[in-house]
Amino acid sequence: MRGPRVGLYDHPAFRAHDSGSGHPERPARLDAVRRGVQEAGLDSRLLDLSPRAATDDELRAVHTPAHVAGVAATAGRTVRFDPDTQAGPRSHEAALLAAGAVVDAVDRVLAGALDRAFCAVRPPGHHATADRAMGFCLFNNVAVGAARALAAGLRRVAVVDFDVHHGNGTQDIFYGDPRVLYVSSHAYPFYPGTGALDEIGEGAGRGFTVNLPLPSAMGDGDYARIYREVVTPVVRAFDPELVLVSAGFDPHRDDPLAGMAVTERGFAQVAASCLEGAAGAAQGRAVFVLEGGYDLDGIAASSSAVLSAMLGDPVAPAREEARRIDPLIELYRRQLSAYWPVIAG
Repeated sequence: MRGPRVGLYDHPAFRAHDSGSGHPERPARLDAVRRGVQEAGLDSRLLDLSPRAATDDELRAVHTPAHVAGVAATAGRTVRFDPDTQAGPRSHEAALLAAGAVVDAVDRVLAGALDRAFCAVRPPGHHATADRAMGFCLFNNVAVGAARALAAGLRRVAVVDFDVHHGNGTQDIFYGDPRVLYVSSHAYPFYPGTGALDEIGEGAGRGFTVNLPLPSAMGDGDYARIYREVVTPVVRAFDPELVLVSAGFDPHRDDPLAGMAVTERGFAQVAASCLEGAAGAAQGRAVFVLEGGYDLDGIAASSSAVLSAMLGDPVAPAREEARRIDPLIELYRRQLSAYWPVIAG
């Protein structure tokens, strides 16, 4: 029996995005993804795909017309949106292709041409709100992809975000929408300051935002338990027709911007949990999208571990140490079980 058909999206324009001199979000990050794939011997098992540019209509499904126009106006020049976020002369082109990669991946997966895809894109996206570029992000790539899936007729889309920073933009865009389940594990308190446990959505979307704030120094075993005991059961109960994953590798133990302790083995376990969440109505369909991660060796090893899991390779269980997160998981259960009885314990 053949394994899953997995596409890998990349484009030279992503490396032309200029985030600023000495910026940690740099072109070498994508070279690290490629190096990891090659060193793991995965090249021949992946479909190498090139994205198309997202259209204005696709962007305006989640962004205001003024924001779309504002990013477009940066073409050919350098514009700083905030101290961390810059567009260079070719950044608009890269941003269009980054969002377009996710749209194309969603289209191919829903059409049955692919089972899964990994979008190695920059600039990243999950901090971009409907009307603001921030946190290294210009357009919210995952949100554009989720909106595309909804426009195609899907009724339930899950977004799982394992970046070390909370995806405030993705949360904001879908905060009142019960069709999109947003689940985020992230360091807290930490940039951007959002993602508290009691941020659960509003109106019809109440309960469909699930934040799992974490203290620093969480490692493979901690993440494995949180995903096995909280994330996967919640996602399975929602029973999405498609799973999108904001794949940030900055929880890596060597990452210079954060203080977590995850290794590639832990990321493989997290990816396997995300895929298990896609085992119902989604029929295994999933699209992973690169967000953060700033240690090049960590990106190389971790992205290849995630791609290996996406290809259906066995994932070694993460070593679980002391039960130090028992109180944290109990806190999650108390806060969230009213909306997700499956985790009541």
